[in-house]
Amino acid sequence: MKGRLLMTIQTKRKWILLLAVLLLAAALSVGSTSLWKAEKEKRGEGYVAVVRIDGAIYGGPETDSMLSGSSGSSSEEIMRELQEARKDPQAKAILIRINSPGGSTGATQEIAEEMDKIRSSKKPIVISMGDMCASAGYWLASKGNYIFASPATMTGSIGVYMDYTNIEDLMDKVGVKNDKIKSGAHKDILSMYRPMTGEEREMLQTMVDDIYHQFVQTVADGRHMDEEKVKSIADGRILTGRQAQDLGLVDAMGNYYDALNYAASSGGLDVDHIETRSYTNSAVTLRSLLRGEAVRLSNVMGESMAGSMKKALVEGENPTIK
Repeated sequence: MKGRLLMTIQTKRKWILLLAVLLLAAALSVGSTSLWKAEKEKRGEGYVAVVRIDGAIYGGPETDSMLSGSSGSSSEEIMRELQEARKDPQAKAILIRINSPGGSTGATQEIAEEMDKIRSSKKPIVISMGDMCASAGYWLASKGNYIFASPATMTGSIGVYMDYTNIEDLMDKVGVKNDKIKSGAHKDILSMYRPMTGEEREMLQTMVDDIYHQFVQTVADGRHMDEEKVKSIADGRILTGRQAQDLGLVDAMGNYYDALNYAASSGGLDVDHIETRSYTNSAVTLRSLLRGEAVRLSNVMGESMAGSMKKALVEGENPTIK
């Protein structure tokens, strides 16, 4: 009986000792991990998250597929990328490369809200403008901590417009009559089959003015400018990057890599060894494949033929100002 009791006590002691060793190992592991993370952050390790906005900005899911190229930038996709960058502890700064002529106001504001969350998290946002960063593109750019542009970048176009076409006379000439049953006097507002009434024009102008005021306020807040000063240049005019810098809408002249270096420095990273990460979907489109083949053809068929092919593909995706 005494022998069994002694064995039981010894067994309990062994388990207690083992448990103590395990707890000590766990504590040391947690401590060493924390020290490793602290040392890693001290050394400036991490990366710059890169988010690209190309083409017109639209609401809804991404429309890329194997047989159709991207028609622009989906707000849902851009928001997802920004959210991942914000939550990623190794993403020390966010570089947003914008090459866009504008887009939907609602979709733009959705993306802007995610940028505000990043700013609140104290992660710096650096903007790099491409060929064009106008209208809704500039709306988003103004949300950044620092903006880079090239001297000839087309930017600005701060303003709002609503398109309306009336084909009533054409319908009369071809002998086609449009009729409708509606629940209210303004249910078919902006219908191309009838003229707009004075009351409707006033309603729509009020709506446009409201969005315009939101745009001006966003730029004024983001660029720390007086609203009246913003209004003085917010008449829809297109500006070069250099003109925009003179007006306070851009911080510095520089290309993508200048912006990347600035983002790395702002995030406390080693500018001599910058790592980047993107969160884009890895879907392959027929257009992207063809664009790559166009570049390769330059070595075989001559730069003229390949350049024409590449130009046709790119122009089909990115609107240009003429």
